[in-house]
Amino acid sequence: MTILDRDATATRLLTASARHTLDPTIEVDWDAPVDPQGWAVPPERVSLYGTPLWDSLDADQQRTLARHEAASLLSVGLWFEVILMQMLVRHAYDLDLRRPHSQYALTEVGDETRHSVMFARAVDALGCPDYRPHGLLHRLGGVYGHIGSGASMFASVLVAEEATDRLQRESMHDERILPLMRAVARVHVVEEARHVRFAREELARIVPTLSRAELERERWTTALVSSEVVNSLWQARVYRSVGLSGRVGRNAATANPEHRATKRFMTEKVLGFLGEVGMIGGPSERIWKRAGLL
Repeated sequence: MTILDRDATATRLLTASARHTLDPTIEVDWDAPVDPQGWAVPPERVSLYGTPLWDSLDADQQRTLARHEAASLLSVGLWFEVILMQMLVRHAYDLDLRRPHSQYALTEVGDETRHSVMFARAVDALGCPDYRPHGLLHRLGGVYGHIGSGASMFASVLVAEEATDRLQRESMHDERILPLMRAVARVHVVEEARHVRFAREELARIVPTLSRAELERERWTTALVSSEVVNSLWQARVYRSVGLSGRVGRNAATANPEHRATKRFMTEKVLGFLGEVGMIGGPSERIWKRAGLL
């Protein structure tokens, strides 16, 4: 893919952004009450679904856990979107800002800003705490925001974005799901389609230019960052919402074949693409397998 191809893609995405950018303050009814009987995610996607622990919870507790897991997904999603915004601005910093590619990178920053605010408001509307990662992972995320670049940046972004996108595509058509969550999913899905295309085409352009050593380094970075982000989507603190310890809940979820299937469902499409372009392979593939994503 040449620089001209790169700009041609960006030009189409800029046109689509001008026509189809959604304002969450209008698209989401923030004043509507949240029905305590509604689901925030499909029950089959809750991490404990199908386990004895899940069966021990009453219906209200099951819906409560679903709301808190949805809040965790949103919180971690916005945490990574803030990291992404830092990387996109740095990506544009050294480019010719007259070019459509650079301009689309900055346009995406604007989209992600709205998405982050939307996710934060949705967590608040659900009555849940901020579930962004604490401690070491939070600090490492700050470092990665300052140094992430190149193929591994675009690949890691794709994994984080496409994983949540696939779950939201499923949820937005599910009548059991709260209108709030369906509206949030719709806004995110519509705009993420552009972001995914931008990242996929840029990654397909970059990978063939890498040396063997560079490719292995980018593979390792992608596997490490992506596996940490995906597994952090379900923060152990969510289990306290139904009277379970974080350790007990996490151990049950980790051993749960239904939860492992959900993680593979969320990531199988994007990992297939990464395999096609050469970003999965070699010794680093063990990291993906250990994380339960391959």
